[in-house]
Amino acid sequence: MASQQEMKLHALCIPTPLQGHINPMLKLAKILHSKGFDITFVNTEFNHQRLIRSQGHENLNGLPSFRFETIPDGLPPPENKDATQDIPSLAKSIVETCSGPFKSLVAKVSASYSPVTCIVADVLMGFTLDLAEELDIPEFLLWTSGTGSLICYDQFQNLLEKGLMPLKDTKVLFGKLAVTIESTSANPVIWMHTHRTTCQNPSFLVNGYLDTVIDCIPGMSGIRLKDIPPFIRKIYPGDEYMAQFLWSQVNISKTAPAIIFNTFNELEPDVFDTLSSMFPPCYSIGPLHLLEKTIEDNSLVSIKSNLWKEESECLTWLDSQAPVSVIYVNFGSIAVMTSQQLVEFCWGLADSNYPFLWIIRPDLVVGDSAMLPSEFITRTSGRGLLIGWCPQEQVLDHPSIGGFLTHSGWNSTLESISSGVPMICWPFFADQQVNCWLCCNKWGVAMEIDNDVKRDKVGKLVVESMTGEKGNALRKNATKWKKKAEAACVAKDGSSVANLEKLIHLMQTSSNK
Repeated sequence: MASQQEMKLHALCIPTPLQGHINPMLKLAKILHSKGFDITFVNTEFNHQRLIRSQGHENLNGLPSFRFETIPDGLPPPENKDATQDIPSLAKSIVETCSGPFKSLVAKVSASYSPVTCIVADVLMGFTLDLAEELDIPEFLLWTSGTGSLICYDQFQNLLEKGLMPLKDTKVLFGKLAVTIESTSANPVIWMHTHRTTCQNPSFLVNGYLDTVIDCIPGMSGIRLKDIPPFIRKIYPGDEYMAQFLWSQVNISKTAPAIIFNTFNELEPDVFDTLSSMFPPCYSIGPLHLLEKTIEDNSLVSIKSNLWKEESECLTWLDSQAPVSVIYVNFGSIAVMTSQQLVEFCWGLADSNYPFLWIIRPDLVVGDSAMLPSEFITRTSGRGLLIGWCPQEQVLDHPSIGGFLTHSGWNSTLESISSGVPMICWPFFADQQVNCWLCCNKWGVAMEIDNDVKRDKVGKLVVESMTGEKGNALRKNATKWKKKAEAACVAKDGSSVANLEKLIHLMQTSSNK
């Protein structure tokens, strides 16, 4: 076995090419760099160009020991160069086209800089595992969500065997929408976006079928069908591929030497213990953004991963607001809504009479621009700020923020918990329904808003979350979890600190064989 001094540790990190996956992978890469690793960070060509537009060439030049490389994603360039790509098409293209370019890149990087001693890949980039084995390079996987969603995906076949999936007789369940559901020509993601409210709101279903409680997912007692990731509920056109893709990637991950989680032991102990008995060694080293803050070397501070340009001026606006007075609204990088849903959110925020900071992406509304009612702009003038993107971690840490209306993405969930901010959850797809259920039912830090958005409900939930009895209870719980998250990442004997050291040791010994 070669000594560590004889071989420079060089980790090649490759995330799934979506904003919510790039963010935690970049944080992990910075953490590994702080532990002595050279880093090659691999984006798709499409996303790298987006990063250049949002961050600037100078911030992506990196360092000699931290560099960026790209591979093609195999898709034709979209008309909108700053919009999220169609997810089923992207997943299929990655599986079918990325192996060759990735293998060539590993060879090029190893020859140009130093030999790649380990690969750190997103679980959903499972095609890299066969290549890593072929090249005799140890590979470690990162699951960018919580353990709850992973165990749901893992139990997909079990749900099928029990007859819980797929949903049966869509004509009975959805009536006139059955023709749309059965249309194979529809773009599955656009269809899902357009009909999201109708198809996920149990009031539109016969006998409230989606309220059925599932008792066969370990550690998730009480979870309902409506809380399961929509892709494996198999409602929408194209779901067959996504369900099989996600389940297969999770299954492939069981062959890796280890799986890294952006969570902390204290948050999800039951499910984490269950996964640890079913999967390779599991290391919870999150919240990664808190661990990143402990890095003493500031050389990588300017390197960021947001695909949209941040409007940091919002922090100055927040400085002018009273403590715990602002509701922060952000539905993430993928979630979209109809024009009517946008209007309902507008008037709900207006009726709450609370100041708000609302992140409105240009592509937030399906098939249209995010046009707000002029009456809403007039009525909320002086107490609302509307921007395209923001530095979310800094926003949630700001003392003026009192609540977070969110899509329940895992990054947003962890960041909100870590800042002690209670949430109002409006989950959209993927892992978000699971995250919402955990926040509301296990951790006591959130309330859920119905998918059939109504302005009066939005307004009432905002008021309740900010000053109501329920809101105060949520804030106390969020503060409790904040302290536990900080202890995990900052204390010398913190669980994430200890797990990181174990992971680094495994990566070093595996790389030096």
